[in-house]
Parts: sequence; structure tokens; C-alpha cells
Amino acid sequence: MKRRILLALAGGTLVTAGALTLSMFIAPYPVVPLDSVRAAWRASDAWLLDRHGEPLSRVRVDHQRRRGDWITPAEVSPAFVAAVLAAEDRRFHAHAGVDWPGMIGAFWQTLTGGRRGGSTLTMQVAAAVHPKLARSGARDVLQKWRQMRQALAIERSWRKDEVLEAWLNLTPFRGELEGTDAAARALFGKRAAGLDRSESALLASLVRAPNARLVQVARRACALLALGVDSEECLLIQSMAAQGLRHGPARHAIGGDAPHLARRLLSAPGQRLVSTLDARVQRFAVETLTRHLHELNGRQVEDGALLVLDNPTGEIIAWVGSSGGLSNAGEVDGVTARRQAGSTLKPFLYALAIEKQLLTAASILDDSPLAVTTPAGLYVPQNYDHSFRGSVSLRQSLASSLNVPAVRTVTLVGHEAFYRQLKGLGFDTLDRDAHHYSYALALGGADVTLLQLTNAYRTLANGGWSGAVVTTPTAQTRDDEGEQVMTAQAAFIVGDILADPAARALTFGLASPLATRYAASVKTGTSKDMRDNWAVGYSDRYTVGVWVGNFSGKPMHDVSGVTGAAPVWREVMDFLQQGVEPAQREPPEGLVRQRVVYADGSEPAREEWFVAGTETATVTPVGSMAGRPRIESPANGAIYAVDPDIPRDRQRLTLRARAAARTAARGHWFEFDDGTRLRADAPQLWPPTPGRHEMALVDAQGTEIDRVRFEVRGLRRPGSGLASSR
Repeated sequence: MKRRILLALAGGTLVTAGALTLSMFIAPYPVVPLDSVRAAWRASDAWLLDRHGEPLSRVRVDHQRRRGDWITPAEVSPAFVAAVLAAEDRRFHAHAGVDWPGMIGAFWQTLTGGRRGGSTLTMQVAAAVHPKLARSGARDVLQKWRQMRQALAIERSWRKDEVLEAWLNLTPFRGELEGTDAAARALFGKRAAGLDRSESALLASLVRAPNARLVQVARRACALLALGVDSEECLLIQSMAAQGLRHGPARHAIGGDAPHLARRLLSAPGQRLVSTLDARVQRFAVETLTRHLHELNGRQVEDGALLVLDNPTGEIIAWVGSSGGLSNAGEVDGVTARRQAGSTLKPFLYALAIEKQLLTAASILDDSPLAVTTPAGLYVPQNYDHSFRGSVSLRQSLASSLNVPAVRTVTLVGHEAFYRQLKGLGFDTLDRDAHHYSYALALGGADVTLLQLTNAYRTLANGGWSGAVVTTPTAQTRDDEGEQVMTAQAAFIVGDILADPAARALTFGLASPLATRYAASVKTGTSKDMRDNWAVGYSDRYTVGVWVGNFSGKPMHDVSGVTGAAPVWREVMDFLQQGVEPAQREPPEGLVRQRVVYADGSEPAREEWFVAGTETATVTPVGSMAGRPRIESPANGAIYAVDPDIPRDRQRLTLRARAAARTAARGHWFEFDDGTRLRADAPQLWPPTPGRHEMALVDAQGTEIDRVRFEVRGLRRPGSGLASSR
């Protein structure tokens, strides 16, 4: 009887042992090939590629964890591999997935209160591939048993170098860091291949307790290298631990060749997006902008941006959002930032006047002092050099960027019509109504972006056809997505003016960065107090826009569009035109080429383009405001406030009449609506009286030449109830 019992017990034990042995080789999960693990793995970053597949910029888009590149053992420092094996799995190359002597030692340490886990690299890979095998708080015997079973199954299917490769990429290190590449880049600023002995020991010491105190990590690393705590190398390791681990992983600075566009386009971890950028042009543009800004050192210039568009397709060839390291705000994207437009909106104003047949390129405009009454007060435009040219043609006014003729033109076409024109061109940053901007629109008194402005000039290049820009080759625009926002005839004439070196010589001279060997239409602009300057222009194939200034809004020192942005524009445009045969611009139908003679000889005779039906052979400036005396002060519509704290007999209002040639108005009189007459040969000091006044300038025969209306406030009429105001 006893024998039967013993045999039964022995049999049961053998069955149980056999079952346990058999279960050891049955994995809880199917073993997936390493290729499948690689395919499922995603970096935290995404890459922006150029049109040829060349990498340009890398941007982190997964902010839950940080993964770098997938790497192989050959791409890792041998010192790090040695440190990992010494710290985690000394018998890695000898065991079949489970280190049995190590497991027995770990079990004994657990019984005696130790903390050793005994997991091999393969067991750690099993837990990384199957997260349920590494649930928090589940480090009991059963959980370890399941890891062992999975590890044995993995080693029956994978080679040792494949297990090591998976471990190098899937192992967490500290905080959000996952994988050796991410840890090496974030903690030491280098690739895993460049890790030295000390860095390798420090990184390997993080695996067992990633979030341990710095002192413990450094002590473990020194012990791993068998270093004394006071040795020079151990002290170095302690310093490295303090610098690299104290504040957590370093934040990636914005970098690469096109970081700003990359941030706009990339959204998925591991994404490799092909863009329309050309790496060759992009890098040249970055280098050119940076170099020219260095040359402006000492003039308080920090920032710049640049955009290159392909005219036919709208593809973005280069997108440079900032000056990088030169800037104190390098992450701001200057391509999309709102800045004041300066004179860069003038071409669209004159195109509107030509399209409406209110003016031609040969029309005479008046460049003399002007004051315009607006809801915000009196607007007195000035030219850049504070001088006036008198009678000047539209061609010279636009090419030489004269301000006063532009304001007179916007009063002619109407600021509401010009506002609608700009909105149609895509300037959606004009988010107030037309009356808010008023006549200042002519001189760029509105915020625009470099992207909007450059694409609007591309509209001129495309004969008035406006279309969206394209950032990826798959996002081709359809024909019905564009719109004819100005006539081809007006666009051609304006483009011809902007390409005329003789017309711009009045302001810029014949030798400037705007003068190219090929046909290129270009316009500069400078905003108030030199806070922004621009150069935007196009050839037959490309449109290039450049902005130079300060994101902080600080004014630059003696930097205008022709000295700041224009040299960058010219160098990039020259680069784009290399090897391109110059082409003759073909005029659209509906244009007439006509020889024009100026009767007063103010400009030399020339061949001029006209919209059919508006052509003329002779231009005679008749009754030009620039050729006759006019009232210069007071300004029409002005409101004057008299200070009650100053004695009344000490306050006077200057009456002054001048001609465009700056000669006194000889034999002329100021005549008030109450019959008062004062000579206009010289300025007069008139004692202001309260109320609304009209004053005319008349000649010796009493013929009225000019008239203004103005108001005086702030005096009390003797004996009246009129109160003073300030």
C-alpha cells in the first residue's frame, strides 16, 4: 500500500515537473519577427523632406514620450554595449533567454530583502514588446515566470544581435526618454555612436532605476567601472550626472534648414513628408540672409525672413522664417508674422488706377506738399527724402516710390476701392474696415505677412491671376481655385514699370541691388521709423520676398529696403536665374505701344505702354497744382486749439502760400470769408478767432486760385457764452 502511494506521489511529481517544463517552452504571446517590431515603432519626431526626398528639418510631434532614430548595434558605441552587458546581463551571449544562475541569485536576494530583479536583456525586450508582461506592481513570481517563458520563445526565433537591437531601441531611460538614440541626444547632445566610457556607464546605470537620485546613479556608474569615489573619472561622472540629469532632458532647439515650415506641416510621429522645397535653394537662402544680416552688424538688425515661390504652380521653393541664432526670437516665423507693409502696396494701387483707366503710365502726377483730412485727423504724407519733385509721371512715381503722388492716387480711385482690391489679392490681415485705414493704405499703413505679399506679387507675375501657394507636391491647385483679380494689361504695365531701371533712377540711381541683368520687377518698402524693410519682386519663373527688421519692433539704424532687404533679394534671385536664358516678356492683348512726348520737357520722350483706347502722343501738364501758388498753411480741414493758459495776444496762426518751385506767391492775397485781406507775398501771423473759417488765395485780379476751410477752438468771445476747451 505504501509502495502504491509513493509511486503515485512520484508520478504526480513527474507529471507536475513535466507540465512545468513543457509550459516553460510555451510563450504567453506569439513571437513576432523583429521586422514587425521595427515597422510598428515610431519616432517621436517627424521629418520634412525636400522635393527630392532630402531631409531638411526634424520636429518633435509626440510630446508623451521622446524617441530618436531606430538604430542597430553597429551604430552604437562599443563602450555603451559593454557597459549595458556588465550592468544588466553579463551572460547575455551564453544563455538562451534566461540566466538561470542569475535568477537563483535574484530569488535569494528577494528572500533576504534585496532588490535585484534578475531580468536578462531578452526578458526586458519581452516586457517592452508586450507591455502586459511589465505592468506596474506586477513584479511577482508569476509575472517573472511569464517573462521568462516569452524570453525563451524569443531567443528560439531571434538572433542575439536582433535581441540587442530591440533592447537598444525599446528600453526606457529617464523620464520620457525611450531608446538609446533619444537618451544620448537628450542627455549628452550626441549620437549613440559617440558615447564615451563615462557617458556609457552613466547611461547604463539609469536602466535599473531610471528616476533614481543623481547621487545613486553616479555611484552606480562609478561602481560599474570599478572606480574609487574620489577618482578623477568618478568626479567627472558625478559632474556629468548633475549637468545632464538635474533638469531633465534638454529641450530641442528649433533647427534644421526649414524648421518653421516643418512645424506647420508635420503632425504625425515618424512622418517623413515630402515638401515642395528645394534643399539647394533653401540652404542658399538661409546662408545668404544670415550673411547679410551679419554685415548689418551695429545697425540694430536681428531678424529677417525670406520666401521663394514658383510662379506657374505656386509651389514654395524656399521658406526661411527667421535668422536663427542671430535672433532673440528665432522661433517666431517671419513669413507669417504681421508687419507694416511700407511702400510695397503701391504697385496694386497704380494697377487699380490703370485698370479703371483713370491714369496711364504716362500720366502726370503732382508731387508737392499735401494735407488730407481723415476721421483720425490731418494726414500729411512725406517722401522718403523729405523733398518734392513737382510734376512727375506715374512711371517715375511708382518706380522711384514717391509717397505724395501715391496718396493723391488713392484719393482719386477711393480708399474703399483700393481696400477691396487688397482683400481680393489675399490680404486677409486687413481685419478692420476701409475707413480705419483710409488714405494711409497707399503708403502701407496696414499689417501684412511676407507670405501674403509675395503671393500678391506672384499675381502680378501671372498677369493678374491669383492662386493659393502649395507646400506639398500632392496638393496641386485646381484651375477653379484661382481668380482673375486684376486685368492682365494693368499687371503687365505695372510689372514693366517695376523693371525699368531708368524710371527708378530718380530715387535709387542706376547702380543699385534692384538693377538686374535679366528682366525682373521689384519693389522695396520701409515702414515708419525703419521698423521693417522689404524687397519683393519676380522674374518670369520665380517670385522672391524678403523682410528684414526686428521681431521686437525696435527700429533699425539707417537701414532701408534698398540697403537691408534688397541685397538679399538680388543675391537669391541671381542664384535662381543661373543657367536660365533671359526671356522677352510678351504683352497681353489689349495693350498699345506708343511714343510719348512731354510738352514741358519735364521728362524725356519715350516709348510707353497703354491700355488700348487710353494712348496719347503728347502729355501736357495743364493746371498742375505743382505749377501754381497754393495755400500751404493752414491745411484744409485742420482744427486748431488755442491754449487758454497763454496770453491771447501771444498766439498767432501762420498763413503761408508757396508754389511747387518754392518761390513766394508774388502779387497774391489771402482773403477770408469776412472780407479780411492779407498779402500772400510772405508768411503772415494771423490772430486766431474762434469758429469755422474759409480762406481763399486770390491773384491781383481777384481770381481765386486755392481755398481752404479750417476751425479754431479754445477761445471765449468777449461777452458771449462760448466756453474755452482744450
